[in-house]
Amino acid sequence: MQIGIVGLGRMGGNMARRLLRAGHEVVGHNHSRPPVERLAQDGGVAAFTLEELAGKLKPPRAAWLMVPAGDATESTVRALASLFAQGDVIIDGGNSYYKDDVRRAAILREKGIHYVDAGTSGGIWGLDRGYCLMIGGETEVVKRLDPIFRTLAPGAGDIPRTPGRPAGLGTAEQGYLHCGPSGAGHFVKMVHNGIEYGVMQAYAEGLDVLFSADSKNLPEGHRFQFDLPEITELWRRGSVIGSWLLDLTASALIEHPKLEKYSGYVQDSGEGRWTIQAAIEESVPANVLSAALFSRFRSRREQSFADKVLSAMREKFGGHIERSTSAASGGGER
Repeated sequence: MQIGIVGLGRMGGNMARRLLRAGHEVVGHNHSRPPVERLAQDGGVAAFTLEELAGKLKPPRAAWLMVPAGDATESTVRALASLFAQGDVIIDGGNSYYKDDVRRAAILREKGIHYVDAGTSGGIWGLDRGYCLMIGGETEVVKRLDPIFRTLAPGAGDIPRTPGRPAGLGTAEQGYLHCGPSGAGHFVKMVHNGIEYGVMQAYAEGLDVLFSADSKNLPEGHRFQFDLPEITELWRRGSVIGSWLLDLTASALIEHPKLEKYSGYVQDSGEGRWTIQAAIEESVPANVLSAALFSRFRSRREQSFADKVLSAMREKFGGHIERSTSAASGGGER
């Protein structure tokens, strides 16, 4: 199947290559030339402008956007809409706010252009592991794009089927799911990321308790010096708190046992805030998720070992490079 990819950064570039490996035709565009040239070397079709991308796609055209949420996505959707025609599809695979998806879908519908929101999880590892996809849009359009979703998704792999789940029930066990109409995909991804904040915070605080167990404030007989790389490795083996985030944390601790590489200045990219806003609108208590978000705010004023654990996890799964220790020292936002 042919598809355009707009935005060939860490995730978009790897998604394009995963599609190429499976025999799809990818027309790639990026705001700078080198990623487009690299994609062409890998077998993709280069498009150095959006006009060129629209011209090289065959109707009904489909373009997948992997650009930063906000103004960049908004302007790119508008530009593509001016070049696309009735029956074409624009897919937003970034981390857009679901209310923006609902609005954009309504505007594009008036022109006969379809809009699909695809919450995409997988970070910088997706080329080989695949991407978990949470999809919103019209049923028939999503079905038409199924070959793309199926290729990008990780597949069932060696994960055992959930006990009691019938075989062939749906696509969820393949790693992608049509969650509902426009906006539903990014709503599910928003909550996914809010939960991610809470899980990360739990690991970070627990490891900080272990790291601080030899504090001079404790009675001498109650002090312990724990080997955190070994403990996280232990927890990976049969523990009920095992996860991919724990795998990445164990990897970071092997490389830097005291996480001295990391500043502990922890950013948030919006989805956690939106999840809390949705919880407020729905009158749903979200104590853990809101506390995890506020902990990130606090990290920009003073950093702890827990904050360094969060920084390490963000780098490992998403390639998010935090500020250096020297740049973040002294507290305060900079």
